[in-house]
Amino acid sequence: MTRISCPDLAAKVVSAEAAAALINPGDHVGFSGFTGAGYPKVIPGALAARMKRAHDHGEDFQIGLWTGASTAPDADGSLAAVNGISSRLPYNSDPTLRKLINSGEVEYIDEHLSHSAQHMWFGFYGRLNVAVVEVTAILPGGVLVPSSSVGNNKTWLDRADRVILEVNHWQPRDLEGFHDIYNGTAVPPHRNPIQLTEPMQRIGEPYLRVDKRKVVAVVETNHPDRNSPFKLPDETSEAIAGHVLDFLRHEVKAGRMPASLLPLQSGVGNVSNAVLAGLDGSEFTDLVAFTEVIQDGMLDLLDSGTIRAASATSLGLSDLGAKRFMTNIEAYKGRILLRSEGISNHPELVRRLGVIAMNGMIEADIYGNVNSTHVMGSSVMNGIGGSGDFARNAFLNFFLSPSTAKSGAISTIVPMVSHVDHTEHDVHVVVTERGLADLRGKSPRARAEQVISKCAHPRFKDALSSYTRRAWHAHPHGRHTPHLLGEALSWHQRYLDTGRM
Repeated sequence: MTRISCPDLAAKVVSAEAAAALINPGDHVGFSGFTGAGYPKVIPGALAARMKRAHDHGEDFQIGLWTGASTAPDADGSLAAVNGISSRLPYNSDPTLRKLINSGEVEYIDEHLSHSAQHMWFGFYGRLNVAVVEVTAILPGGVLVPSSSVGNNKTWLDRADRVILEVNHWQPRDLEGFHDIYNGTAVPPHRNPIQLTEPMQRIGEPYLRVDKRKVVAVVETNHPDRNSPFKLPDETSEAIAGHVLDFLRHEVKAGRMPASLLPLQSGVGNVSNAVLAGLDGSEFTDLVAFTEVIQDGMLDLLDSGTIRAASATSLGLSDLGAKRFMTNIEAYKGRILLRSEGISNHPELVRRLGVIAMNGMIEADIYGNVNSTHVMGSSVMNGIGGSGDFARNAFLNFFLSPSTAKSGAISTIVPMVSHVDHTEHDVHVVVTERGLADLRGKSPRARAEQVISKCAHPRFKDALSSYTRRAWHAHPHGRHTPHLLGEALSWHQRYLDTGRM
């Protein structure tokens, strides 16, 4: 069965190499893709081969690359391997590209995901020359069936000068109807409230649209998403999950949320999946998710009925999870809704719906500041992603991490974080396998006592308590948030130099 039923665009079907030839050195290029789902599968490789040939002849060929979030080794990775990326936004998880970013060879703009599309509309990024977007099918009139993620695709299609479409036959044709694309884009002072008051409410249409005159090429593919392996929860992540679930029970008992909780947001990773696994079989039922990515753990909850429905911007499944989704796709229709990340992560909606946000971190300090992006203050890991969108606007937020890293050599609870992504003013609850610190309504000194006593590993508690006492006594006229700056800033370096405190 044809996936391209628009004659005008069917006439533009070409090879990946021919399509890649339409991208020029210095172009700003917007790729589809979010967390390894729905990214272009063949054009990045063809473009990388073209870049390599240019570089072999002493010619410079780089592009600025914009996406929804991370893509895959055959997209970000293939372009990074030939040094074909000059700048990148808003989120990256590819290790090859990460090395180039941290060596200063690629300019990385680490944006909140909710900002990326609107900053394009505001004109902050400049011109988008080309959009390369994967779709499931092309219907008459330039109507597009989105694939397994939406991300920033609507904005890229609307704003790009030229559009290249990849029609991926691997994506289930039955994905039609899974999407809700909001078309109310406007810039200040012409913005109106977004009329979404329930997580699964539809406010748009199931399709993307493109001006057919802008489409310069269509490429047909049959390639899977980058389906990440699913890791079973380990003892540490299960302990963290247990603390979170106990705290949710406490909040329900205190009357601060209903027995079916409030809409859930869960970041990507083993710890987040462990929290979801803990919900399955618990007393919590009839739950709903308003999140970014649907991982295997959330699919499990949909299958068991613990979660009745989930709104997100992308799938992020393992191979087994993807097969399960495809096999039972009709059962998920109406229960999974994929939106643009400008909606899934929108601060107005997160606050209105009262989302419970759960995200990972690299480290937290004694006063509640959280670093979720950088190692040793300088080397970026992946980026802030959507954690800031949810944390600042959530009804309740959790930041989750084991209490130590590097096989126990480094404490993830520190005197002062080496990089601040989420300030003490935004962080509600810090959780490690050791315990949980509720920081709401507490002064800095009270927060420090909670974080050290509840979350720090026993090996590091004395050093952290000693630091806090000495900072308090060293600043008789500055005891609101006292620090020993030299010692705080050298905390991690001493671990690297000596392997111990």
